[in-house]
Amino acid sequence: MAAVDSDDQQLTSALVNAHRSLKPSIAAYLTMIDDGDVDRAESTLEETIEPTITAIMGTVVAEQQHHLAEHTANLTAGQRESGQLLWHNSLAFMVSLIVLALFGFSARAHRRQVERSAATDPLTGLPNRTAFTARTGRALAEDASHRRRAGQLRRGRPTVLVINLDGFRDVNEQLGQRIGDQLLTHVGQRLRTSVREQDYVARLGGDEFAVLLRDAEPVIGEMIAARVNESFDEPFAIGDLTVDLEVSIGATTAGPGEDVATVLRHADTAMKHAKQQRLGFRRFTAEHTGDDTSARLTLLGDLRRALDSGDEITLHYQPKIDIGTGVLAGVEALARWHHPTKGPISPGAFIPVLEATTLIHRFTQQVLTQALTQARAWLAAGHRIPVAVNISTRSLLDPEFPGLVDVLLRQTGVPGNQLCIEVTEHSIMNDPDTAIQTLKRVRELGVKTSIDDYGTGYSSMTYLRLLPLDELKIDRSFIKDMNDDHSSRALVASTTDLGHTLGLTVVAEGIEDAHTLTALRDIGCDLAQGYHLARPMTADTLTDNFLRTALPAA
Repeated sequence: MAAVDSDDQQLTSALVNAHRSLKPSIAAYLTMIDDGDVDRAESTLEETIEPTITAIMGTVVAEQQHHLAEHTANLTAGQRESGQLLWHNSLAFMVSLIVLALFGFSARAHRRQVERSAATDPLTGLPNRTAFTARTGRALAEDASHRRRAGQLRRGRPTVLVINLDGFRDVNEQLGQRIGDQLLTHVGQRLRTSVREQDYVARLGGDEFAVLLRDAEPVIGEMIAARVNESFDEPFAIGDLTVDLEVSIGATTAGPGEDVATVLRHADTAMKHAKQQRLGFRRFTAEHTGDDTSARLTLLGDLRRALDSGDEITLHYQPKIDIGTGVLAGVEALARWHHPTKGPISPGAFIPVLEATTLIHRFTQQVLTQALTQARAWLAAGHRIPVAVNISTRSLLDPEFPGLVDVLLRQTGVPGNQLCIEVTEHSIMNDPDTAIQTLKRVRELGVKTSIDDYGTGYSSMTYLRLLPLDELKIDRSFIKDMNDDHSSRALVASTTDLGHTLGLTVVAEGIEDAHTLTALRDIGCDLAQGYHLARPMTADTLTDNFLRTALPAA
């Protein structure tokens, strides 16, 4: 039996060594999982761990069957062989348990890591939208459960803050995505430190973050929002760069029966109001937003009907005057809407509604058609009056827009140089590459291009140099202050010089008095617009009166 004992010892030693050799692979596998290297972990599991476990289990099962056969054949051999079989069975059982336990542990760890990865934003390390939605859903369920238990002390109703970074798009476009990604990481860290330990911070996507609060008093949401706002007073240092950011925050406290989608939508609505009105923070108010939504939907329906009718939306024209000669240099077409029952509606009330929908494309086509038809009529009467038309961000970024301009120029028979497309800095900086390509295609048609409201946006000198422009319009906010504010006057003068250096015509808008007009003439500005010169007027009024009117005396 010595040979048998020796064989058993060798087998046992081989199994132990096989098990020991597996430990480094299992340790490496767990490390890969902790590091988030799921692909390598799965490869190690499939190529090393599973084959070794299979071999060990195969050996154990084969040996167990061998001893069972021996035991059956030599049942009378005595207690020693029976005890030996029992020992080997026990060994096999223990080895199997160890291997299965280790595999089960690693598999569970793998699943946990996969679940964590699926719920974590890979850039910032914060919980992602999926995790935030799940956590908010649990909070709402707990709140509902507590409400059903009369008299039970409960935590506060869930409050959600949605946080959006103001101007982050400009960081990405001007400094590059790598800097933008680093900035998002810093933002995530700052948000974590600006809220309390029990608050749940997540990145919803892009430049949008969220915080879940559980407090008995909803007003605490305002306090946390104020802390977040204050934390952004300090600029972010990224290498040699210093980046300033502000945030817009919307808050809502969940009402009875509201689901996660509703809560997030309300917080997002409040955030957008805060951003549009530059408030920094706004709490969702169901009544007010409901009224806004109802009024907006009504206005949108009326706009659709107005576009269908084709006669409610008309154009007025504001003259652009050559400051040096007093000659009419062109006009800017301005849309007017006369509602059949409500009367005149301000462009500031209906243009933003149009820009938020695809109706803006129909509107743009109608305005361009009217403007070019009028330019054609003036040409037929012997008046070459270039017409400028403002174009929204949606139209500027629409790949079909240059083709539309081409078709309308051909249909009306107006030369391209009698049309000027005006775009704002903001619309260009939404997508500079697309904007540049669109403006290039438009200029190939002979159409002039102008950047409106210059000085109020974020365009850099680089983009101003790259943009295919013919004209630069200085925003009225600088013009109106230039007589009393030396900084504004210096800015207007330097912008005029810059425009001339780049070969651009410089236009000042918002001229309201003779003193300002004189100052602009001294500075060397080319063209001027404003109530001191002429208010917007109908085409007939301009034709009958203004074409024979000289520049008002300075």
